[in-house]
Amino acid sequence: MSNDEKLKNFIRNFIDIDLEQKRYGFVMTRFPPEPNGYLHIGHAKSVCLNFGLAAEYGGRCNMRFDDTNPVKEDLEYVESILNDVKWLGFDWQDRLYYASDYFDQLYECAEKLILSGQAYVCDLPPDKVREYRGTLTKKGIDSPYRERSPQESLDLFRRMRAGEFEEGEKFLRAKIDMASPNLNMRDPALYRIKKAAHHRTGDKWLIYPMYDYTHCLSDAIEGVSHSICTLEFEDHRPLYDWVLEKLDWPEPRPRQIEFARLNLEYTLMSKRKLLELVKENHVRGWDDPRLPTLAALRSRGLTPSSIRLFCERIGVAKKDSWIEMDWLDKAVRDDLNSQVKRVMAVLDPLKVVIENWPEGQEKALPAPFFPDEPEKMGYREVSLTREIFIERDDFRLEPDQDFFRLAPGREARLRWGGFIHCHEVVTDESGQICELRATLSERSRGLNPNGKRPAIIHWLSAKNSLPATVRLYDRLFLKPKPTGHLEEELNPDSLIERRQARLELSLAEAQPGQRFQFERLGYFMKISEKDGQKPIFNRIVSLKDGWAKMAKNR
Repeated sequence: MSNDEKLKNFIRNFIDIDLEQKRYGFVMTRFPPEPNGYLHIGHAKSVCLNFGLAAEYGGRCNMRFDDTNPVKEDLEYVESILNDVKWLGFDWQDRLYYASDYFDQLYECAEKLILSGQAYVCDLPPDKVREYRGTLTKKGIDSPYRERSPQESLDLFRRMRAGEFEEGEKFLRAKIDMASPNLNMRDPALYRIKKAAHHRTGDKWLIYPMYDYTHCLSDAIEGVSHSICTLEFEDHRPLYDWVLEKLDWPEPRPRQIEFARLNLEYTLMSKRKLLELVKENHVRGWDDPRLPTLAALRSRGLTPSSIRLFCERIGVAKKDSWIEMDWLDKAVRDDLNSQVKRVMAVLDPLKVVIENWPEGQEKALPAPFFPDEPEKMGYREVSLTREIFIERDDFRLEPDQDFFRLAPGREARLRWGGFIHCHEVVTDESGQICELRATLSERSRGLNPNGKRPAIIHWLSAKNSLPATVRLYDRLFLKPKPTGHLEEELNPDSLIERRQARLELSLAEAQPGQRFQFERLGYFMKISEKDGQKPIFNRIVSLKDGWAKMAKNR
């Protein structure tokens, strides 16, 4: 990346200024996910940014779980997050932390705030808290418990910890300003009662700190220099700074910087909505290839380098926006283009009988795995026989003027082979086309009756090809900007299985995880699962964006 490109990133500008002014001697960032779901492509942007900036400035990036809500957290999520970050290519070395590591220190800091008159225990029920909070145009109202003495609040806080009160009966609040134009500063909650076992601390705690309180202190304890958050935390920054200031935390204190989160078209980034998709069986689990989770993208066949490339290309902005899905698709294509072999596959086979080709005769045709550079990946042989399969979409009974492939009385050129001329269409009892009759010419040039040069189509020998199941994954939602109304917005064709697909015999020894380009169809990956005795391949991405055209026509 050039220096000019780096200057476009406002976060780098902040860091450069801080280093020039010697506010910090080094750069320390952190990636702090909540272990309440699987990471998605939006988190990947944050992972790449935090680890990337630390590496660029010769600093370090910590891995820290914000595990302050035991009700929603699970070890499954912890393990999946660690796996995803490693898969993306980043290493936190020995710096794996949990907010729960600091629960004792956080509690001591809370007592300090109480004794200094900066926090108090409040008895208001949740509905009254909302009522007293006010609105953007109406000032809040002081809690009747706001003027409790520090000694009384401290006693109540310790009794909260001891389990004397029920959930929702009392909570600890910061004493700031109920008339503040920033609602986050209107005496926010610092601790609440939750009588739930924690996945790391067990039953030790019956009260748990709130995120805003935990976030800043965890950063300060670890010596984080730049706390990089998504834009929704911009209004929380005054509270971040307030907590550290009132605790008289030693300098240098962390600087919070916000950037726009990733909103990707045709999908959702809400963990709550993703969990709903999983629990209501709209998808087959957190790793269903239609989801935006990293586990799902990995099972679909995306590479870590393609996701890093995507994050690099979309950059870092200060204003929220929607990113077109084609940005991700293009990054995947660009990443795979120079790496994978080209082969032929027929997903929806239509049989063609070449009547002038002798029964039982086979001809091996040499075909390079990488046509643009034949010597790069070598050659394989494709077998021409009397009966072949072509893609059903490559034939039309009544072609329009824009269709240049096979039709009655027309020719098409076989990839790596000669020309076939269709002269008869065979249908079954229902009237569906089941077979074409054709003749083959091995000449090198030709024109169709309409004067157009015949299109090149892919094909496979009916005898010498491999039966397979191919899963065609597509956009999960019909709308570019889904609102979360699942029943109305889910795409019914987000998964189509081609169970009669045929592949080149060269793929018989393909290993799970190996990727290929199926010519004219897209990039595909073999997965370890089998459909009976047949291998299964997932479509990673198509070769072109058909959804852009569809969106224009809606």
